Amino acid sequence: MDSSRTRESINNSLRYYARTGAIRSPRNGIYTKSTYDVQEMACTLLKPSYISLEYVLARAGVTFQYSSQVTCISYQTRTIEVDGKAYSFRKINPPIWTNMQGIEQRDNIAIATPERAFLDMMYLSAGQCYFDNLHPLNKKKVQQLLPLYHSPILTKRVEALLNGSK
Repeated sequence: MDSSRTRESINNSLRYYARTGAIRSPRNGIYTKSTYDVQEMACTLLKPSYISLEYVLARAGVTFQYSSQVTCISYQTRTIEVDGKAYSFRKINPPIWTNMQGIEQRDNIAIATPERAFLDMMYLSAGQCYFDNLHPLNKKKVQQLLPLYHSPILTKRVEALLNGSK
């Protein structure tokens, strides 16, 4: 059997199982079990991407405002809705988002550390953002990640914010 027939056979099987309810197809070309991990879905929708920004900062206790939206960094800016949940992707310069420093990889999920998410947020918002609690951040790790952004202005903003929060 050649590869195009094999691919067609697999696609037909997936469509059949989705029609019969054995598996789900929450978005065209994506198949899941009846339940799935929203973080894994976020990293599947746009590849390559990693979870960052408000999603990570809220879970780390850096910001207190909860949002059900999963926020990510990728090669383009867009919002995708799947099963009533919004997945927001923000574009950042390729040399930054392709560098895996400060990004934890487990199974099919890539997620920023709170320090990386903090820097992503500062970089994308040009410093026009608010943080409720900077204590969960490891300032040494923030300093180690700062050179990734190649931005003296960002470095000044971050140092002023971190030094003012002692």
